[in-house]
Amino acid sequence: MTRSNLQFDPRDQQTLLQQTCFVGKRLLAGMLVVCLVEPLLSADPPDRAGLRKAAEQISRLYRDHVRLDYFLDTSGQQHPVTCRGDWQIRRAHVMAGLTHVTGPLPGPTRRVPLKIEYLEQKPIDKNVRHKIRYQSEPGDQVVAYLFVPRQTTTRLPAVLCLQQTNREGSVEAAGIRGAPDLAYARHLAQRGYVTLAPDYPGFGESQWDFSRPQDYGSGTMKAIWDNMRAIDLLQSLPVVDPDRIGVIGHSLGGHNAMFTAAWEPRLQVIVSNCGFTRFHKDDVPSWTGPRYMPRIATRFQNSADRIPWDFPEIIATFAPRPFLAIAPQRDSDFDYQGVQDSIAAARPIYQLYGKSHRLKAHYPDTPHAFPAAARALAYTFLDQYLKP
Repeated sequence: MTRSNLQFDPRDQQTLLQQTCFVGKRLLAGMLVVCLVEPLLSADPPDRAGLRKAAEQISRLYRDHVRLDYFLDTSGQQHPVTCRGDWQIRRAHVMAGLTHVTGPLPGPTRRVPLKIEYLEQKPIDKNVRHKIRYQSEPGDQVVAYLFVPRQTTTRLPAVLCLQQTNREGSVEAAGIRGAPDLAYARHLAQRGYVTLAPDYPGFGESQWDFSRPQDYGSGTMKAIWDNMRAIDLLQSLPVVDPDRIGVIGHSLGGHNAMFTAAWEPRLQVIVSNCGFTRFHKDDVPSWTGPRYMPRIATRFQNSADRIPWDFPEIIATFAPRPFLAIAPQRDSDFDYQGVQDSIAAARPIYQLYGKSHRLKAHYPDTPHAFPAAARALAYTFLDQYLKP
Protein backbone atom coordinates (compact mmCIF):
# COMPACT_ATOMS: atom_id res chain seq x y z
CA MET A 1 0.00 0.00 0.00
CA THR A 2 1.31 3.45 -0.88
CA ARG A 3 1.96 6.02 1.83
CA SER A 4 -1.16 8.04 2.72
CA ASN A 5 -1.89 11.10 4.82
CA LEU A 6 -2.07 8.86 7.88
CA GLN A 7 1.72 8.64 7.86
CA PHE A 8 4.25 11.47 8.02
CA ASP A 9 7.74 11.38 6.62
CA PRO A 10 9.94 14.13 8.13
CA ARG A 11 11.33 14.67 4.64
CA ASP A 12 7.94 16.13 3.70
CA GLN A 13 8.68 19.17 5.85
CA GLN A 14 11.93 19.79 3.96
CA THR A 15 10.10 19.47 0.64
CA LEU A 16 7.55 22.05 1.73
CA LEU A 17 10.28 24.40 2.89
CA GLN A 18 11.93 24.14 -0.51
CA GLN A 19 8.67 24.88 -2.33
CA THR A 20 7.47 27.74 -0.15
CA CYS A 21 8.04 31.42 -0.88
CA PHE A 22 9.93 33.78 1.45
CA VAL A 23 7.08 34.60 3.85
CA GLY A 24 5.96 30.97 3.90
CA LYS A 25 9.49 29.81 4.74
CA ARG A 26 9.59 31.95 7.86
CA LEU A 27 6.22 30.60 8.97
CA LEU A 28 6.98 26.99 8.13
CA ALA A 29 10.24 27.10 10.03
CA GLY A 30 8.36 28.14 13.16
CA MET A 31 5.15 27.25 14.92
CA LEU A 32 2.93 27.03 11.88
CA VAL A 33 4.56 23.82 10.71
CA VAL A 34 2.39 21.97 13.23
CA CYS A 35 -0.65 22.98 11.22
CA LEU A 36 0.79 21.63 7.98
CA VAL A 37 0.97 18.01 8.98
CA GLU A 38 -2.40 16.47 8.26
CA PRO A 39 -1.73 13.38 10.37
CA LEU A 40 -2.08 15.67 13.37
CA LEU A 41 -5.75 15.90 12.43
CA SER A 42 -6.27 12.22 13.16
CA ALA A 43 -7.82 11.01 16.36
CA ASP A 44 -4.88 9.43 18.03
CA PRO A 45 -2.24 10.35 20.61
CA PRO A 46 -3.37 12.86 23.27
CA ASP A 47 -0.31 15.02 22.65
CA ARG A 48 -1.68 15.79 19.20
CA ALA A 49 -4.95 17.16 20.55
CA GLY A 50 -3.48 20.58 21.33
CA LEU A 51 -1.87 20.85 17.91
CA ARG A 52 -5.11 19.87 16.22
CA LYS A 53 -6.99 22.46 18.26
CA ALA A 54 -4.50 25.16 17.24
CA ALA A 55 -5.01 24.31 13.58
CA GLU A 56 -8.79 24.37 14.02
CA GLN A 57 -8.62 27.78 15.68
CA ILE A 58 -6.66 29.21 12.75
CA SER A 59 -9.11 27.67 10.28
CA ARG A 60 -12.00 29.52 11.95
CA LEU A 61 -10.32 32.87 11.27
CA TYR A 62 -11.02 32.54 7.54
CA ARG A 63 -14.15 34.50 6.68
CA ASP A 64 -13.99 34.16 2.90
CA HIS A 65 -14.06 30.60 1.59
CA VAL A 66 -14.21 31.65 -2.06
CA ARG A 67 -11.02 33.69 -2.04
CA LEU A 68 -8.19 31.18 -2.02
CA ASP A 69 -5.40 33.63 -2.84
CA TYR A 70 -4.24 34.15 0.75
CA PHE A 71 -3.35 32.28 3.93
CA LEU A 72 -3.22 33.33 7.57
CA ASP A 73 -0.33 33.17 10.00
CA THR A 74 -0.72 32.38 13.71
CA SER A 75 -1.63 36.00 14.48
CA GLY A 76 -4.35 36.05 11.82
CA GLN A 77 -2.36 38.22 9.41
CA GLN A 78 -2.98 37.61 5.71
CA HIS A 79 -0.23 36.61 3.27
CA PRO A 80 -0.69 36.06 -0.47
CA VAL A 81 -0.65 32.60 -1.97
CA THR A 82 1.95 32.92 -4.72
CA CYS A 83 3.34 29.38 -4.97
CA ARG A 84 2.53 25.79 -4.10
CA GLY A 85 4.14 25.95 -0.69
CA ASP A 86 1.96 28.91 0.27
CA TRP A 87 -1.07 26.94 -0.85
CA GLN A 88 -0.02 24.00 1.33
CA ILE A 89 -0.37 26.24 4.37
CA ARG A 90 -3.89 27.27 3.35
CA ARG A 91 -4.70 23.67 2.44
CA ALA A 92 -3.70 22.49 5.91
CA HIS A 93 -6.08 25.06 7.39
CA VAL A 94 -8.86 23.88 5.08
CA MET A 95 -8.36 20.33 6.29
CA ALA A 96 -8.34 21.51 9.90
CA GLY A 97 -11.64 23.29 9.30
CA LEU A 98 -13.08 20.18 7.70
CA THR A 99 -11.94 18.16 10.71
CA HIS A 100 -13.63 20.63 13.04
CA VAL A 101 -16.94 19.82 11.33
CA THR A 102 -16.59 16.10 10.55
CA GLY A 103 -14.39 14.99 13.41
CA PRO A 104 -10.85 13.64 12.96
CA LEU A 105 -9.72 10.73 10.87
CA PRO A 106 -9.45 7.47 12.82
CA GLY A 107 -5.97 6.49 13.85
CA PRO A 108 -4.05 3.56 12.35
CA THR A 109 -5.24 1.17 15.05
CA ARG A 110 -8.57 0.94 13.19
CA ARG A 111 -6.87 -0.26 10.01
CA VAL A 112 -7.43 -3.92 10.82
CA PRO A 113 -7.09 -6.81 8.32
CA LEU A 114 -9.87 -6.66 5.71
CA LYS A 115 -10.81 -10.36 6.00
CA ILE A 116 -12.67 -10.31 2.66
CA GLU A 117 -15.55 -12.79 2.39
CA TYR A 118 -17.03 -13.68 -1.01
CA LEU A 119 -20.75 -14.19 -0.42
CA GLU A 120 -22.20 -14.50 -3.94
CA GLN A 121 -21.02 -14.34 -7.51
CA LYS A 122 -22.77 -13.93 -10.84
CA PRO A 123 -21.42 -13.66 -14.40
CA ILE A 124 -22.39 -10.27 -15.86
CA ASP A 125 -21.34 -9.45 -19.42
CA LYS A 126 -17.57 -10.07 -19.57
CA ASN A 127 -17.23 -9.75 -15.81
CA VAL A 128 -18.10 -11.49 -12.59
CA ARG A 129 -20.09 -9.56 -10.01
CA HIS A 130 -19.14 -10.58 -6.49
CA LYS A 131 -21.08 -9.68 -3.39
CA ILE A 132 -18.45 -9.32 -0.70
CA ARG A 133 -18.12 -8.40 2.95
CA TYR A 134 -14.99 -7.01 4.56
CA GLN A 135 -13.87 -5.58 7.86
CA SER A 136 -13.65 -1.79 7.90
CA GLU A 137 -12.60 -1.47 11.54
CA PRO A 138 -12.88 -3.52 14.73
CA GLY A 139 -16.52 -4.55 15.10
CA ASP A 140 -17.83 -3.23 11.78
CA GLN A 141 -18.10 -4.75 8.32
CA VAL A 142 -19.02 -3.33 4.93
CA VAL A 143 -21.03 -5.11 2.24
CA ALA A 144 -20.13 -4.19 -1.33
CA TYR A 145 -20.37 -5.33 -4.93
CA LEU A 146 -17.10 -5.99 -6.73
CA PHE A 147 -16.89 -6.34 -10.51
CA VAL A 148 -13.82 -8.07 -11.94
CA PRO A 149 -13.18 -9.37 -15.47
CA ARG A 150 -13.49 -13.09 -16.10
CA GLN A 151 -10.10 -13.05 -17.77
CA THR A 152 -7.27 -10.55 -17.93
CA THR A 153 -3.54 -10.71 -18.44
CA THR A 154 -2.76 -7.22 -17.17
CA ARG A 155 -3.50 -5.10 -14.14
CA LEU A 156 -6.48 -2.82 -14.67
CA PRO A 157 -7.55 0.60 -13.42
CA ALA A 158 -10.23 0.62 -10.74
CA VAL A 159 -13.07 2.96 -9.80
CA LEU A 160 -14.74 3.33 -6.42
CA CYS A 161 -18.46 3.80 -7.16
CA LEU A 162 -20.38 5.60 -4.41
CA GLN A 163 -24.14 5.35 -4.06
CA GLN A 164 -26.75 8.08 -3.94
CA THR A 165 -29.17 8.32 -1.00
CA ASN A 166 -30.90 4.96 -1.21
CA ARG A 167 -31.85 2.86 1.80
CA GLU A 168 -31.22 -0.29 -0.24
CA GLY A 169 -27.55 0.60 -0.41
CA SER A 170 -25.17 -0.18 -3.24
CA VAL A 171 -27.50 -2.45 -5.21
CA GLU A 172 -28.40 0.50 -7.45
CA ALA A 173 -24.80 1.36 -8.35
CA ALA A 174 -24.29 -2.35 -9.03
CA GLY A 175 -27.25 -2.43 -11.44
CA ILE A 176 -29.28 -4.94 -9.44
CA ARG A 177 -32.24 -2.72 -8.54
CA GLY A 178 -33.07 0.96 -8.87
CA ALA A 179 -32.46 3.46 -11.66
CA PRO A 180 -30.50 1.98 -14.59
CA ASP A 181 -28.89 5.39 -15.15
CA LEU A 182 -27.16 5.05 -11.77
CA ALA A 183 -25.64 1.60 -12.36
CA TYR A 184 -22.21 3.11 -12.88
CA ALA A 185 -20.33 0.25 -11.22
CA ARG A 186 -21.69 -2.09 -13.88
CA HIS A 187 -21.26 0.45 -16.69
CA LEU A 188 -17.62 1.08 -15.86
CA ALA A 189 -16.90 -2.63 -15.50
CA GLN A 190 -18.13 -3.02 -19.07
CA ARG A 191 -15.56 -0.39 -20.07
CA GLY A 192 -12.70 -2.40 -18.63
CA TYR A 193 -12.46 -1.21 -15.02
CA VAL A 194 -12.47 -3.15 -11.80
CA THR A 195 -15.25 -1.49 -9.81
CA LEU A 196 -16.30 -1.55 -6.18
CA ALA A 197 -19.64 -0.25 -4.90
CA PRO A 198 -19.89 -0.27 -1.07
CA ASP A 199 -22.93 0.43 1.09
CA TYR A 200 -22.94 3.87 2.69
CA PRO A 201 -23.04 3.63 6.51
CA GLY A 202 -26.61 2.98 7.64
CA PHE A 203 -27.85 1.95 4.18
CA GLY A 204 -28.22 -1.45 2.59
CA GLU A 205 -26.85 -4.13 4.88
CA SER A 206 -24.80 -1.73 6.98
CA GLN A 207 -25.44 -2.15 10.70
CA TRP A 208 -23.72 1.08 11.69
CA ASP A 209 -25.30 2.77 14.72
CA PHE A 210 -25.13 6.57 14.42
CA SER A 211 -25.98 6.97 18.11
CA ARG A 212 -22.35 6.10 18.96
CA PRO A 213 -20.84 9.60 18.91
CA GLN A 214 -17.69 8.43 20.65
CA ASP A 215 -16.66 6.59 17.48
CA TYR A 216 -16.83 9.39 14.90
CA GLY A 217 -17.58 13.08 14.83
CA SER A 218 -19.99 12.56 11.94
CA GLY A 219 -21.52 10.08 9.56
CA THR A 220 -19.49 11.79 6.87
CA MET A 221 -16.22 10.85 8.55
CA LYS A 222 -17.38 7.26 9.01
CA ALA A 223 -18.10 7.14 5.27
CA ILE A 224 -14.67 8.62 4.49
CA TRP A 225 -13.01 5.93 6.58
CA ASP A 226 -15.03 3.15 4.97
CA ASN A 227 -14.05 4.50 1.54
CA MET A 228 -10.38 4.55 2.51
CA ARG A 229 -10.68 0.89 3.49
CA ALA A 230 -12.35 0.24 0.12
CA ILE A 231 -9.24 1.67 -1.54
CA ASP A 232 -7.12 -0.62 0.64
CA LEU A 233 -9.20 -3.50 -0.69
CA LEU A 234 -8.82 -2.48 -4.34
CA GLN A 235 -5.07 -2.09 -3.94
CA SER A 236 -4.87 -5.58 -2.43
CA LEU A 237 -6.33 -7.23 -5.54
CA PRO A 238 -3.77 -8.68 -7.98
CA VAL A 239 -5.97 -7.58 -10.90
CA VAL A 240 -5.85 -3.88 -9.93
CA ASP A 241 -3.15 -1.38 -10.79
CA PRO A 242 -2.76 0.30 -7.37
CA ASP A 243 -1.68 3.60 -8.93
CA ARG A 244 -4.75 3.96 -11.18
CA ILE A 245 -7.80 4.33 -8.94
CA GLY A 246 -10.58 6.87 -9.39
CA VAL A 247 -13.90 7.65 -7.73
CA ILE A 248 -17.34 8.55 -9.03
CA GLY A 249 -20.64 9.33 -7.32
CA HIS A 250 -24.07 10.85 -7.83
CA SER A 251 -25.77 13.13 -5.28
CA LEU A 252 -24.76 11.73 -1.86
CA GLY A 253 -22.12 9.76 -3.71
CA GLY A 254 -20.93 12.94 -5.41
CA HIS A 255 -20.01 14.79 -2.24
CA ASN A 256 -18.95 11.58 -0.51
CA ALA A 257 -16.41 11.19 -3.32
CA MET A 258 -15.20 14.74 -2.78
CA PHE A 259 -14.80 14.50 0.99
CA THR A 260 -12.90 11.24 0.59
CA ALA A 261 -10.62 12.64 -2.11
CA ALA A 262 -9.69 15.60 0.10
CA TRP A 263 -8.14 13.11 2.55
CA GLU A 264 -7.11 10.35 0.21
CA PRO A 265 -4.25 10.98 -2.26
CA ARG A 266 -4.58 7.48 -3.71
CA LEU A 267 -7.67 8.65 -5.61
CA GLN A 268 -6.18 9.86 -8.87
CA VAL A 269 -9.38 11.13 -10.56
CA ILE A 270 -12.60 12.46 -9.02
CA VAL A 271 -16.05 12.76 -10.66
CA SER A 272 -19.02 14.30 -8.86
CA ASN A 273 -22.48 14.39 -10.47
CA CYS A 274 -25.17 16.51 -8.75
CA GLY A 275 -23.01 16.48 -5.65
CA PHE A 276 -22.67 19.94 -4.14
CA THR A 277 -23.05 23.70 -4.18
CA ARG A 278 -21.71 26.49 -2.00
CA PHE A 279 -23.21 26.59 1.50
CA HIS A 280 -24.44 30.15 0.90
CA LYS A 281 -26.57 28.82 -1.96
CA ASP A 282 -27.82 25.74 -0.17
CA ASP A 283 -30.19 24.59 2.56
CA VAL A 284 -27.57 24.33 5.30
CA PRO A 285 -29.73 22.36 7.82
CA SER A 286 -30.03 19.57 5.24
CA TRP A 287 -26.36 18.76 5.94
CA THR A 288 -26.88 18.16 9.68
CA GLY A 289 -28.55 14.74 9.88
CA PRO A 290 -26.78 11.84 11.63
CA ARG A 291 -25.50 10.46 8.32
CA TYR A 292 -23.94 13.82 7.54
CA MET A 293 -22.39 16.47 9.82
CA PRO A 294 -24.43 17.23 12.98
CA ARG A 295 -21.79 19.70 14.19
CA ILE A 296 -22.92 22.16 11.51
CA ALA A 297 -25.98 22.63 13.73
CA THR A 298 -24.52 22.09 17.20
CA ARG A 299 -21.29 24.08 16.79
CA PHE A 300 -21.96 26.42 13.88
CA GLN A 301 -25.68 27.17 14.31
CA ASN A 302 -26.53 26.20 10.72
CA SER A 303 -24.81 29.37 9.54
CA ALA A 304 -22.94 29.35 6.24
CA ASP A 305 -20.93 32.28 7.62
CA ARG A 306 -19.70 30.20 10.57
CA ILE A 307 -18.80 26.90 8.88
CA PRO A 308 -14.97 26.92 8.63
CA TRP A 309 -14.78 25.63 5.03
CA ASP A 310 -16.77 25.47 1.82
CA PHE A 311 -16.71 23.54 -1.42
CA PRO A 312 -14.39 25.89 -3.36
CA GLU A 313 -11.71 24.97 -0.83
CA ILE A 314 -12.51 21.26 -0.98
CA ILE A 315 -12.07 21.27 -4.75
CA ALA A 316 -8.77 23.12 -4.43
CA THR A 317 -7.44 20.41 -2.09
CA PHE A 318 -7.57 18.01 -5.05
CA ALA A 319 -5.04 20.00 -7.10
CA PRO A 320 -3.38 18.92 -9.32
CA ARG A 321 -5.55 15.79 -9.61
CA PRO A 322 -8.25 15.78 -12.33
CA PHE A 323 -11.74 16.72 -11.13
CA LEU A 324 -15.01 16.84 -13.08
CA ALA A 325 -18.17 18.38 -11.65
CA ILE A 326 -21.44 17.84 -13.50
CA ALA A 327 -24.05 20.30 -12.21
CA PRO A 328 -27.42 20.33 -14.00
CA GLN A 329 -29.08 23.72 -14.35
CA ARG A 330 -32.43 22.30 -13.18
CA ASP A 331 -31.02 20.43 -10.18
CA SER A 332 -33.55 20.88 -7.36
CA ASP A 333 -31.02 19.86 -4.71
CA PHE A 334 -27.87 21.81 -5.57
CA ASP A 335 -27.75 25.25 -7.21
CA TYR A 336 -25.46 24.97 -10.22
CA GLN A 337 -24.38 28.60 -9.84
CA GLY A 338 -22.70 27.65 -6.57
CA VAL A 339 -20.76 25.05 -8.54
CA GLN A 340 -19.72 27.70 -11.05
CA ASP A 341 -18.48 29.87 -8.18
CA SER A 342 -16.56 26.94 -6.71
CA ILE A 343 -14.84 25.95 -9.94
CA ALA A 344 -13.83 29.55 -10.66
CA ALA A 345 -12.42 29.94 -7.14
CA ALA A 346 -10.38 26.72 -7.31
CA ARG A 347 -8.95 27.30 -10.77
CA PRO A 348 -6.07 29.59 -9.66
CA ILE A 349 -4.83 26.80 -7.37
CA TYR A 350 -4.76 24.38 -10.29
CA GLN A 351 -2.88 27.05 -12.23
CA LEU A 352 -0.19 27.04 -9.53
CA TYR A 353 0.49 23.46 -10.59
CA GLY A 354 0.23 24.20 -14.31
CA LYS A 355 -2.79 21.86 -14.49
CA SER A 356 -5.77 24.15 -15.04
CA HIS A 357 -6.95 21.85 -17.84
CA ARG A 358 -7.57 19.10 -15.29
CA LEU A 359 -10.37 21.06 -13.59
CA LYS A 360 -13.58 20.59 -15.58
CA ALA A 361 -17.28 21.33 -15.13
CA HIS A 362 -20.39 20.71 -17.19
CA TYR A 363 -23.79 22.38 -16.72
CA PRO A 364 -26.42 20.48 -18.73
CA ASP A 365 -30.03 21.65 -18.99
CA THR A 366 -31.33 18.66 -17.03
CA PRO A 367 -32.75 17.90 -13.54
CA HIS A 368 -31.14 16.08 -10.60
CA ALA A 369 -30.18 12.95 -12.54
CA PHE A 370 -27.36 11.18 -14.36
CA PRO A 371 -28.58 10.78 -17.96
CA ALA A 372 -26.67 9.12 -20.77
CA ALA A 373 -24.95 12.26 -22.07
CA ALA A 374 -23.63 13.17 -18.62
CA ARG A 375 -22.48 9.61 -17.99
CA ALA A 376 -20.66 9.53 -21.30
CA LEU A 377 -18.81 12.69 -20.34
CA ALA A 378 -17.95 11.29 -16.91
CA TYR A 379 -16.78 7.93 -18.21
CA THR A 380 -14.66 9.55 -20.93
CA PHE A 381 -13.05 11.77 -18.29
CA LEU A 382 -12.12 8.71 -16.23
CA ASP A 383 -10.75 7.01 -19.35
CA GLN A 384 -8.61 10.03 -20.16
CA TYR A 385 -6.70 9.84 -16.89
CA LEU A 386 -6.89 6.20 -15.82
CA LYS A 387 -6.31 4.33 -19.06
CA PRO A 388 -2.89 4.32 -20.76
